[in-house]
Amino acid sequence: MSTIEQMPVDTEPGGGDKIPLIELKHVGKQYGNIIALQDINLRVRAGEVTGVLGDNGAGKSTLIKIIAGLHQQSEGELLVDGEALTFGSPKEALSKGIATVYQDLAVVSLMPVWRNFFLGQELRKGPLKTLDANGMRATTMSELSKMGIELPDVDAPIGSLSGGQRQCVAIARAIFFGARVLILDEPTAALGVKQSGMVLRYISAAKEQGFGVVFITHNPHHAYMVGDHFVLLNRGRQKLDCT
Repeated sequence: MSTIEQMPVDTEPGGGDKIPLIELKHVGKQYGNIIALQDINLRVRAGEVTGVLGDNGAGKSTLIKIIAGLHQQSEGELLVDGEALTFGSPKEALSKGIATVYQDLAVVSLMPVWRNFFLGQELRKGPLKTLDANGMRATTMSELSKMGIELPDVDAPIGSLSGGQRQCVAIARAIFFGARVLILDEPTAALGVKQSGMVLRYISAAKEQGFGVVFITHNPHHAYMVGDHFVLLNRGRQKLDCT
């Protein structure tokens, strides 16, 4: 379980800046003769939101898959806490505190919020290892409250929540299960103004609590509202890198 106190506070040799939680150096990805990414440089620091912008086909999805451990880069380096790594699976990325919240959330709509919060990682108790329903309900309410997410009933089916609320539950879940870096894949896509504002508030809350956030979006207005650093992709190439 993640707490701010557990996050790394190492500094770079000879400088006062924190070592990035994640850093990509000259990363490229090629599928046969197709170049999906070329010479991408990116840093994700604790307590910052890095906005990655671009239209469809810009390379955002490929970038997510490399960081999340679904694909391996063809060239360049992926560093976590300053150490060069190559992830062989999403499980390896998760073990380093990198969690991805995808646009099409993996939820069971008819199950309660608390069951979805612990889906695949249920709490159990006693010699028979029965489900600890009360413990999961209480923990879900507590963890959502820490993120400022107030739901009237965690026994309600998660499908009854708004799209923005479901995104926020997914973010809180990732943090509870040890994420230090959140990769958010178009979290405000297909949401209205009110629901988008809700998600952006919780992204800001995660940043203020010291988490690193990669905010993948095609909407520059949303990125600018919460972002500290911005990278623009176009046809697999990095066209802009600014703060």
